[in-house]
Amino acid sequence: MQAIRNLRVVEPETEQAVSEALRCADRDALAVIPRGGGTKQDWGNPPGRADLILSTARLNRLIEHAWADLTVTVEAGCTIAELQSTLAKHGQRLAIDVLWPEHATVGGILSTNDSGALRLAYGALRDLIIGITLVLPDGTIARSGGKVVKNVAGYDLPKLATGALGSLGVITQATFRLHPVPLGRRTLTILPRRIAEAQALLLNLQGANVTHAALQLRCGADHAPEMDILLEGTEAGMEAQAAHIRAIARPAAVKEGSDAVWDAREEIAAGPVLAKFSVLPSNIAETLAAIGCAGWHALVQATGIGWLALDGSQNVNQLHDVRAKIEAEGGTLAVLRQPVGPAPIDAWGDAGDVLPLMREIKRRFDPNGTLNPGRFVGGI
Repeated sequence: MQAIRNLRVVEPETEQAVSEALRCADRDALAVIPRGGGTKQDWGNPPGRADLILSTARLNRLIEHAWADLTVTVEAGCTIAELQSTLAKHGQRLAIDVLWPEHATVGGILSTNDSGALRLAYGALRDLIIGITLVLPDGTIARSGGKVVKNVAGYDLPKLATGALGSLGVITQATFRLHPVPLGRRTLTILPRRIAEAQALLLNLQGANVTHAALQLRCGADHAPEMDILLEGTEAGMEAQAAHIRAIARPAAVKEGSDAVWDAREEIAAGPVLAKFSVLPSNIAETLAAIGCAGWHALVQATGIGWLALDGSQNVNQLHDVRAKIEAEGGTLAVLRQPVGPAPIDAWGDAGDVLPLMREIKRRFDPNGTLNPGRFVGGI
Protein backbone atom coordinates (compact mmCIF):
# COMPACT_ATOMS: atom_id res chain seq x y z
CA MET A 1 0.00 0.00 0.00
CA GLN A 2 1.02 3.61 -0.51
CA ALA A 3 -0.43 6.95 0.55
CA ILE A 4 -1.92 9.13 -2.19
CA ARG A 5 -3.72 12.28 -1.08
CA ASN A 6 -4.22 10.79 2.35
CA LEU A 7 -5.77 7.63 0.87
CA ARG A 8 -4.24 4.20 0.83
CA VAL A 9 -4.10 2.34 -2.47
CA VAL A 10 -4.17 -1.45 -2.71
CA GLU A 11 -3.58 -3.33 -5.98
CA PRO A 12 -4.52 -7.02 -5.56
CA GLU A 13 -3.08 -9.50 -8.03
CA THR A 14 -5.74 -12.17 -7.55
CA GLU A 15 -9.46 -12.48 -7.01
CA GLN A 16 -8.83 -13.94 -3.58
CA ALA A 17 -6.72 -10.91 -2.64
CA VAL A 18 -9.59 -8.62 -3.70
CA SER A 19 -11.91 -10.66 -1.51
CA GLU A 20 -9.60 -10.39 1.51
CA ALA A 21 -9.08 -6.63 1.03
CA LEU A 22 -12.82 -5.99 0.86
CA ARG A 23 -13.57 -8.26 3.80
CA CYS A 24 -11.08 -6.40 5.99
CA ALA A 25 -12.30 -2.98 4.86
CA ASP A 26 -15.92 -3.93 5.50
CA ARG A 27 -15.04 -5.26 8.95
CA ASP A 28 -13.12 -2.08 9.85
CA ALA A 29 -15.80 0.28 8.45
CA LEU A 30 -13.49 1.67 5.74
CA ALA A 31 -15.02 3.26 2.63
CA VAL A 32 -13.57 1.70 -0.54
CA ILE A 33 -13.35 3.41 -3.94
CA PRO A 34 -12.84 0.87 -6.78
CA ARG A 35 -10.63 2.12 -9.62
CA GLY A 36 -9.76 0.79 -13.04
CA GLY A 37 -7.92 3.15 -15.39
CA GLY A 38 -9.19 6.19 -13.51
CA THR A 39 -10.64 7.78 -16.67
CA LYS A 40 -14.08 8.33 -15.11
CA GLN A 41 -13.13 8.58 -11.45
CA ASP A 42 -14.73 12.04 -11.20
CA TRP A 43 -18.13 11.03 -12.62
CA GLY A 44 -21.20 11.24 -10.40
CA ASN A 45 -21.52 12.75 -6.93
CA PRO A 46 -18.36 12.93 -4.82
CA PRO A 47 -18.22 9.97 -2.39
CA GLY A 48 -19.50 10.81 1.07
CA ARG A 49 -16.31 9.35 2.52
CA ALA A 50 -13.21 7.57 1.24
CA ASP A 51 -10.51 5.63 3.03
CA LEU A 52 -9.10 3.15 0.53
CA ILE A 53 -8.69 2.96 -3.25
CA LEU A 54 -8.88 -0.58 -4.61
CA SER A 55 -7.16 -0.70 -7.99
CA THR A 56 -7.66 -3.53 -10.49
CA ALA A 57 -4.50 -2.60 -12.43
CA ARG A 58 -2.87 -5.99 -11.75
CA LEU A 59 -5.96 -8.00 -12.65
CA ASN A 60 -5.23 -7.65 -16.36
CA ARG A 61 -5.09 -11.15 -17.83
CA LEU A 62 -7.09 -12.52 -20.72
CA ILE A 63 -8.43 -15.75 -19.20
CA GLU A 64 -9.91 -17.46 -22.25
CA HIS A 65 -10.63 -16.51 -25.85
CA ALA A 66 -12.99 -19.13 -27.25
CA TRP A 67 -12.70 -17.76 -30.77
CA ALA A 68 -14.77 -20.55 -32.34
CA ASP A 69 -17.65 -19.68 -29.98
CA LEU A 70 -17.15 -15.90 -30.33
CA THR A 71 -16.66 -15.35 -26.59
CA VAL A 72 -13.89 -14.02 -24.38
CA THR A 73 -13.29 -14.05 -20.62
CA VAL A 74 -11.00 -11.31 -19.33
CA GLU A 75 -9.98 -9.79 -16.00
CA ALA A 76 -11.36 -6.40 -15.04
CA GLY A 77 -8.07 -4.49 -15.17
CA CYS A 78 -7.32 -5.25 -18.81
CA THR A 79 -7.52 -2.12 -20.97
CA ILE A 80 -9.96 -2.09 -23.87
CA ALA A 81 -7.21 -1.30 -26.38
CA GLU A 82 -5.19 -4.31 -25.25
CA LEU A 83 -8.25 -6.56 -25.38
CA GLN A 84 -9.23 -5.40 -28.87
CA SER A 85 -5.68 -5.86 -30.14
CA THR A 86 -5.65 -9.47 -28.93
CA LEU A 87 -9.08 -10.23 -30.36
CA ALA A 88 -8.16 -8.69 -33.73
CA LYS A 89 -5.52 -11.37 -34.25
CA HIS A 90 -8.43 -13.77 -34.76
CA GLY A 91 -10.48 -11.28 -36.81
CA GLN A 92 -12.84 -10.55 -33.90
CA ARG A 93 -13.76 -7.60 -31.67
CA LEU A 94 -15.85 -6.52 -28.74
CA ALA A 95 -18.31 -4.30 -30.62
CA ILE A 96 -18.01 -1.15 -28.52
CA ASP A 97 -16.40 2.26 -29.02
CA VAL A 98 -15.61 3.49 -25.53
CA LEU A 99 -13.97 6.65 -24.24
CA TRP A 100 -10.15 6.57 -23.95
CA PRO A 101 -9.70 2.84 -24.77
CA GLU A 102 -5.93 2.99 -24.16
CA HIS A 103 -6.62 3.63 -20.46
CA ALA A 104 -10.23 2.53 -19.84
CA THR A 105 -10.50 -0.96 -18.38
CA VAL A 106 -13.05 -3.73 -18.70
CA GLY A 107 -14.28 -3.19 -15.15
CA GLY A 108 -14.43 0.57 -15.61
CA ILE A 109 -16.52 0.56 -18.77
CA LEU A 110 -18.92 -1.95 -17.22
CA SER A 111 -19.29 0.09 -14.03
CA THR A 112 -20.05 3.26 -16.03
CA ASN A 113 -21.97 1.47 -18.82
CA ASP A 114 -19.91 3.10 -21.57
CA SER A 115 -20.84 1.52 -24.89
CA GLY A 116 -20.66 4.30 -27.49
CA ALA A 117 -22.33 4.76 -30.86
CA LEU A 118 -21.93 1.12 -31.97
CA ARG A 119 -24.73 0.14 -29.59
CA LEU A 120 -27.12 1.10 -32.41
CA ALA A 121 -26.12 -2.02 -34.37
CA TYR A 122 -24.67 -4.36 -31.74
CA GLY A 123 -26.45 -3.46 -28.53
CA ALA A 124 -25.22 -1.95 -25.29
CA LEU A 125 -22.82 -3.57 -22.82
CA ARG A 126 -25.76 -5.21 -21.06
CA ASP A 127 -26.44 -7.04 -24.34
CA LEU A 128 -22.81 -8.07 -24.88
CA ILE A 129 -21.89 -9.30 -21.41
CA ILE A 130 -22.84 -12.90 -20.69
CA GLY A 131 -20.96 -13.65 -17.48
CA ILE A 132 -19.40 -11.83 -14.57
CA THR A 133 -17.45 -12.36 -11.36
CA LEU A 134 -18.24 -9.84 -8.65
CA VAL A 135 -16.58 -9.61 -5.24
CA LEU A 136 -19.05 -8.31 -2.65
CA PRO A 137 -18.07 -6.04 0.26
CA ASP A 138 -18.08 -8.91 2.75
CA GLY A 139 -15.56 -10.81 0.60
CA THR A 140 -18.05 -13.16 -1.06
CA ILE A 141 -17.03 -14.07 -4.62
CA ALA A 142 -20.21 -14.23 -6.72
CA ARG A 143 -20.31 -15.64 -10.25
CA SER A 144 -23.20 -15.39 -12.67
CA GLY A 145 -23.75 -16.28 -16.32
CA GLY A 146 -21.41 -18.47 -18.30
CA LYS A 147 -19.14 -18.77 -21.32
CA VAL A 148 -21.69 -19.37 -24.06
CA VAL A 149 -23.87 -16.77 -25.76
CA LYS A 150 -27.21 -18.42 -24.91
CA ASN A 151 -26.39 -19.05 -21.26
CA VAL A 152 -29.20 -18.08 -18.86
CA ALA A 153 -27.88 -19.66 -15.66
CA GLY A 154 -28.27 -17.90 -12.34
CA TYR A 155 -29.35 -14.47 -11.23
CA ASP A 156 -28.57 -11.77 -13.81
CA LEU A 157 -25.67 -10.15 -11.99
CA PRO A 158 -24.03 -8.98 -15.25
CA LYS A 159 -26.85 -6.57 -16.06
CA LEU A 160 -27.20 -5.47 -12.43
CA ALA A 161 -23.51 -4.62 -12.04
CA THR A 162 -23.31 -2.84 -15.41
CA GLY A 163 -23.80 0.86 -14.78
CA ALA A 164 -23.85 0.51 -10.97
CA LEU A 165 -20.69 2.66 -10.65
CA GLY A 166 -18.98 0.11 -8.43
CA SER A 167 -21.54 0.57 -5.67
CA LEU A 168 -22.55 -3.11 -5.33
CA GLY A 169 -19.31 -5.02 -5.72
CA VAL A 170 -15.91 -5.02 -7.41
CA ILE A 171 -15.88 -6.63 -10.85
CA THR A 172 -12.92 -8.97 -11.26
CA GLN A 173 -13.80 -10.89 -14.45
CA ALA A 174 -16.27 -10.59 -17.32
CA THR A 175 -17.26 -12.76 -20.27
CA PHE A 176 -18.46 -11.12 -23.49
CA ARG A 177 -19.97 -12.19 -26.78
CA LEU A 178 -17.87 -11.09 -29.76
CA HIS A 179 -18.42 -10.06 -33.38
CA PRO A 180 -16.22 -10.39 -36.47
CA VAL A 181 -14.11 -7.42 -37.50
CA PRO A 182 -15.92 -5.89 -40.52
CA LEU A 183 -14.37 -6.24 -43.96
CA GLY A 184 -14.46 -2.48 -44.45
CA ARG A 185 -15.55 0.80 -42.82
CA ARG A 186 -16.79 4.00 -44.38
CA THR A 187 -18.02 7.21 -42.78
CA LEU A 188 -20.35 9.73 -44.42
CA THR A 189 -20.98 13.18 -42.94
CA ILE A 190 -24.25 14.96 -43.72
CA LEU A 191 -24.55 18.75 -43.36
CA PRO A 192 -28.12 19.75 -42.42
CA ARG A 193 -28.83 23.48 -42.15
CA ARG A 194 -30.62 23.40 -38.78
CA ILE A 195 -30.95 21.07 -35.82
CA ALA A 196 -34.65 20.51 -36.51
CA GLU A 197 -33.76 19.41 -40.04
CA ALA A 198 -31.06 17.11 -38.62
CA GLN A 199 -33.58 15.49 -36.28
CA ALA A 200 -36.01 14.86 -39.13
CA LEU A 201 -33.22 13.35 -41.21
CA LEU A 202 -32.13 11.15 -38.32
CA LEU A 203 -35.65 9.77 -37.96
CA ASN A 204 -35.90 9.22 -41.73
CA LEU A 205 -32.62 7.30 -41.79
CA GLN A 206 -33.70 5.16 -38.85
CA GLY A 207 -36.95 4.30 -40.61
CA ALA A 208 -35.37 3.67 -44.00
CA ASN A 209 -33.84 0.48 -45.36
CA VAL A 210 -30.33 1.56 -44.42
CA THR A 211 -27.94 -0.84 -42.67
CA HIS A 212 -25.64 1.42 -40.68
CA ALA A 213 -23.51 0.57 -37.67
CA ALA A 214 -23.59 4.00 -35.98
CA LEU A 215 -25.27 7.37 -36.39
CA GLN A 216 -24.50 10.54 -34.43
CA LEU A 217 -25.28 14.25 -34.51
CA ARG A 218 -22.63 16.84 -33.55
CA CYS A 219 -23.60 20.44 -32.86
CA GLY A 220 -22.99 23.36 -30.55
CA ALA A 221 -23.78 26.96 -29.69
CA ASP A 222 -21.39 28.13 -32.41
CA HIS A 223 -21.23 24.94 -34.46
CA ALA A 224 -23.61 24.04 -37.28
CA PRO A 225 -25.07 20.52 -37.05
CA GLU A 226 -23.17 17.67 -38.68
CA MET A 227 -24.43 14.12 -38.84
CA ASP A 228 -22.07 11.14 -39.14
CA ILE A 229 -23.14 7.72 -40.33
CA LEU A 230 -20.90 4.64 -40.19
CA LEU A 231 -21.17 1.87 -42.77
CA GLU A 232 -19.52 -1.53 -42.43
CA GLY A 233 -19.18 -4.42 -44.87
CA THR A 234 -17.99 -4.98 -48.43
CA GLU A 235 -17.09 -2.13 -50.77
CA ALA A 236 -20.03 -2.89 -53.07
CA GLY A 237 -22.46 -3.06 -50.17
CA MET A 238 -21.23 0.17 -48.62
CA GLU A 239 -21.39 1.97 -51.97
CA ALA A 240 -25.02 0.92 -52.46
CA GLN A 241 -25.85 2.10 -48.94
CA ALA A 242 -24.06 5.41 -49.52
CA ALA A 243 -26.09 6.09 -52.66
CA HIS A 244 -29.31 5.40 -50.74
CA ILE A 245 -28.25 7.73 -47.93
CA ARG A 246 -27.47 10.55 -50.35
CA ALA A 247 -30.92 10.22 -51.84
CA ILE A 248 -32.60 10.33 -48.41
CA ALA A 249 -30.47 13.31 -47.28
CA ARG A 250 -31.37 15.64 -50.16
CA PRO A 251 -31.11 18.63 -50.23
CA ALA A 252 -28.50 18.44 -47.46
CA ALA A 253 -24.92 18.02 -48.63
CA VAL A 254 -23.18 14.70 -48.01
CA LYS A 255 -19.41 14.34 -47.90
CA GLU A 256 -16.96 11.55 -47.23
CA GLY A 257 -16.16 11.65 -43.54
CA SER A 258 -13.19 10.61 -41.47
CA ASP A 259 -12.91 7.93 -38.80
CA ALA A 260 -11.78 10.76 -36.53
CA VAL A 261 -15.37 11.97 -36.11
CA TRP A 262 -16.07 8.92 -33.93
CA ASP A 263 -13.54 10.30 -31.42
CA ALA A 264 -15.52 13.54 -31.05
CA ARG A 265 -17.15 12.21 -27.88
CA GLU A 266 -13.74 12.19 -26.20
CA GLU A 267 -13.34 15.93 -26.79
CA ILE A 268 -16.74 16.62 -25.27
CA ALA A 269 -16.17 14.24 -22.34
CA ALA A 270 -12.90 15.98 -21.44
CA GLY A 271 -14.60 19.30 -20.67
CA PRO A 272 -15.01 20.83 -17.18
CA VAL A 273 -18.79 20.33 -17.16
CA LEU A 274 -20.18 17.13 -18.65
CA ALA A 275 -23.75 15.84 -18.74
CA LYS A 276 -25.28 12.73 -20.26
CA PHE A 277 -28.92 12.71 -21.25
CA SER A 278 -31.39 10.25 -22.68
CA VAL A 279 -34.44 11.41 -24.63
CA LEU A 280 -36.70 10.15 -27.37
CA PRO A 281 -35.06 10.68 -30.78
CA SER A 282 -38.06 12.84 -31.71
CA ASN A 283 -37.19 15.21 -28.81
CA ILE A 284 -33.55 15.86 -29.69
CA ALA A 285 -34.08 19.29 -31.27
CA GLU A 286 -36.32 20.46 -28.42
CA THR A 287 -33.78 19.28 -25.85
CA LEU A 288 -30.87 21.10 -27.49
CA ALA A 289 -32.96 24.27 -27.87
CA ALA A 290 -33.57 24.24 -24.10
CA ILE A 291 -29.87 24.62 -23.28
CA GLY A 292 -30.09 28.40 -23.76
CA CYS A 293 -26.52 29.41 -22.90
CA ALA A 294 -23.29 30.10 -24.72
CA GLY A 295 -20.36 27.76 -25.01
CA TRP A 296 -22.09 24.41 -25.23
CA HIS A 297 -21.21 21.43 -27.40
CA ALA A 298 -23.26 18.28 -27.82
CA LEU A 299 -23.06 14.87 -29.43
CA VAL A 300 -26.27 12.87 -29.72
CA GLN A 301 -26.49 9.28 -30.85
CA ALA A 302 -29.37 7.95 -32.91
CA THR A 303 -30.77 6.16 -29.86
CA GLY A 304 -31.40 9.52 -28.16
CA ILE A 305 -28.43 9.23 -25.81
CA GLY A 306 -26.55 12.52 -25.78
CA TRP A 307 -23.41 14.05 -24.30
CA LEU A 308 -23.41 17.73 -23.40
CA ALA A 309 -20.37 19.83 -22.47
CA LEU A 310 -20.43 23.38 -21.12
CA ASP A 311 -17.35 25.55 -21.44
CA GLY A 312 -17.78 27.51 -18.22
CA SER A 313 -18.74 26.59 -14.68
CA GLN A 314 -21.02 29.65 -14.57
CA ASN A 315 -23.44 27.76 -16.85
CA VAL A 316 -23.91 24.75 -14.56
CA ASN A 317 -27.11 26.14 -13.05
CA GLN A 318 -28.63 26.17 -16.54
CA LEU A 319 -28.73 22.38 -16.32
CA HIS A 320 -31.50 22.63 -13.71
CA ASP A 321 -33.89 23.92 -16.39
CA VAL A 322 -32.64 21.51 -19.04
CA ARG A 323 -33.10 18.58 -16.65
CA ALA A 324 -36.63 19.71 -15.74
CA LYS A 325 -37.66 19.80 -19.42
CA ILE A 326 -36.09 16.41 -20.14
CA GLU A 327 -37.62 14.72 -17.09
CA ALA A 328 -41.04 16.18 -17.92
CA GLU A 329 -40.86 14.22 -21.20
CA GLY A 330 -39.77 10.99 -19.48
CA GLY A 331 -36.05 11.39 -20.15
CA THR A 332 -33.04 11.65 -17.85
CA LEU A 333 -30.03 13.94 -17.43
CA ALA A 334 -27.01 13.04 -15.32
CA VAL A 335 -24.32 15.63 -14.55
CA LEU A 336 -21.26 13.41 -14.69
CA ARG A 337 -18.66 16.12 -14.06
CA GLN A 338 -18.93 19.61 -12.57
CA PRO A 339 -16.72 22.05 -10.67
CA VAL A 340 -16.45 21.36 -6.97
CA GLY A 341 -18.48 23.96 -5.10
CA PRO A 342 -20.57 24.59 -2.02
CA ALA A 343 -23.86 23.74 -3.71
CA PRO A 344 -23.27 21.54 -6.78
CA ILE A 345 -26.22 20.29 -8.78
CA ASP A 346 -27.11 16.71 -7.89
CA ALA A 347 -25.48 14.42 -10.40
CA TRP A 348 -28.41 12.10 -11.01
CA GLY A 349 -31.71 13.97 -10.72
CA ASP A 350 -35.02 12.34 -9.89
CA ALA A 351 -34.82 8.55 -9.80
CA GLY A 352 -38.61 8.26 -9.52
CA ASP A 353 -40.43 5.26 -8.11
CA VAL A 354 -37.46 2.94 -8.63
CA LEU A 355 -35.31 4.57 -5.91
CA PRO A 356 -36.68 2.48 -2.97
CA LEU A 357 -35.88 -0.69 -4.91
CA MET A 358 -32.37 0.55 -5.70
CA ARG A 359 -31.77 1.35 -2.04
CA GLU A 360 -32.93 -2.10 -0.99
CA ILE A 361 -30.59 -3.73 -3.52
CA LYS A 362 -27.73 -1.61 -2.17
CA ARG A 363 -28.66 -2.65 1.38
CA ARG A 364 -28.65 -6.34 0.45
CA PHE A 365 -25.31 -6.21 -1.38
CA ASP A 366 -23.55 -3.60 0.75
CA PRO A 367 -25.31 -3.18 4.10
CA ASN A 368 -22.44 -1.20 5.65
CA GLY A 369 -22.10 1.26 2.76
CA THR A 370 -18.52 0.21 2.10
CA LEU A 371 -18.36 0.75 -1.67
CA ASN A 372 -18.46 4.26 -3.18
CA PRO A 373 -20.80 5.61 -0.47
CA GLY A 374 -23.02 8.45 -1.69
CA ARG A 375 -21.68 8.49 -5.25
CA PHE A 376 -24.63 6.89 -7.05
CA VAL A 377 -28.32 7.73 -7.50
CA GLY A 378 -30.14 8.95 -4.40
CA GLY A 379 -26.94 9.02 -2.35
CA ILE A 380 -26.50 5.25 -2.60
